[in-house]
Amino acid sequence: MERPGAKTPPEFLQLAAHPLRWQLLATLADGDHRVRELAAHIAQPQNLTSYHLRLLRNAGLVSATRSSYDGRDSYYHLDLDRCAQALAESGAALHPALRRDAGQSDVPPAGRPAGSVAVLFVCTGNGSRSPMAEALLRRRTGGAVTVASAGTRPRRALHANTVRVLRELFGIDATGFQPRHIDTLVDRRFDHVITLCDRAREACPEWSAIPRRRHWSIPDPAAAEGTDDATYSAFRRTAAEVDTRVRHLLPVLAATHR
Repeated sequence: MERPGAKTPPEFLQLAAHPLRWQLLATLADGDHRVRELAAHIAQPQNLTSYHLRLLRNAGLVSATRSSYDGRDSYYHLDLDRCAQALAESGAALHPALRRDAGQSDVPPAGRPAGSVAVLFVCTGNGSRSPMAEALLRRRTGGAVTVASAGTRPRRALHANTVRVLRELFGIDATGFQPRHIDTLVDRRFDHVITLCDRAREACPEWSAIPRRRHWSIPDPAAAEGTDDATYSAFRRTAAEVDTRVRHLLPVLAATHR
């Protein structure tokens, strides 16, 4: 007997099967991009690129945030957790045996990157986003990765909510962290440089020997307006997003540095 719905492929498969949309998904899997950059990657007109991005956004696979550097621009971001869920649902639609175990962890297998891997996180003030990423990557790799963070215009100290959220959500003590300028690290070797804010992406210097550079467009939680509770909620959301991105970075580091 034919299973109900067997003639209709799941929406994720219909979307991802299109060659241009697959190229967009693959490009965004490596970091956040503006529409003109995506159009250049897939060698297609910007209006056609925007059309396919809209379909991916409607499906919840891709989101867009207004650039904090240039408000006329938007950065597109791939929701890897949603993609993993959609892929699992597609498997279950084909056969129950392919359904993801409900008790299975959402954390992708990371392996253990070699200790020689060096990662640098950059934002403007080095007071919230990049130190969160540094602390969380160090925690998730047990110190197996050399990791640092810096700012293009560093603050005098970590934002108090950065210290609080790292302690309360992840049990990390960041009280001794001191923001630093990116110029202090130009002589160090890094395998990956990851910018976490749009302004820093434009101001970050080029390292001649860096094989991998990517961008995570994450709004500055310190810019959130409202009550103290609302500001702290913004820091909690930012920390959760940074941790998700770090979690998905782990298998990349493990696969490229074996």
